[in-house]
Amino acid sequence: MMRLLKTICRHYLLVGAGITALALSVFATSCSTNSKPPAAAAPDTNRAAIAKEQPKTGSVEQRIFEEYQRWKGTRHQLGGSGSDGIDCSGFVQAVYQDAFNLNLPRTTTGQVRQGKPVALNSLQPGDLVFFTPPNYPRHVGIFLNHSQFVHASKAKGVTISKIDQYYWRKYYWTARRVLPASTAP
Repeated sequence: MMRLLKTICRHYLLVGAGITALALSVFATSCSTNSKPPAAAAPDTNRAAIAKEQPKTGSVEQRIFEEYQRWKGTRHQLGGSGSDGIDCSGFVQAVYQDAFNLNLPRTTTGQVRQGKPVALNSLQPGDLVFFTPPNYPRHVGIFLNHSQFVHASKAKGVTISKIDQYYWRKYYWTARRVLPASTAP
């Protein structure tokens, strides 16, 4: 009886393993023959194409928010400039290029020299906001409204934060207005 049970158990294990292997091979074949590229593989190449196809209309804030939606959650990578990772100045450069067809320097050092200085209490959507956080030379984001700004955070990737939060208020450095007055519709 014991021998019979062992034989039956071995048989079921072999059959179960065979079914599992068959299911995995069918799944792998169906995934590998999918002609559509994975959604995560396309954002970097499609992001710029989509931005160029869309007319540059809407308020400054709307344009920035649309770019934010394309980049939202992209992880931070020092020196990065694509959907696999981007840093703060690369993000600002990409948003200004795609939303406003405006070429900004690649670094925060270059970006802080653009436009004209703006007081913290006079910020408008599109103004660049700069910070000097600890253990990081400089950080830049783009002001949206009501103390919100969009940026590529080391901890959260591309996200929206509030300037009036303790951390950002403490390390706020300066702001610059780089958009010409004619940018707003």
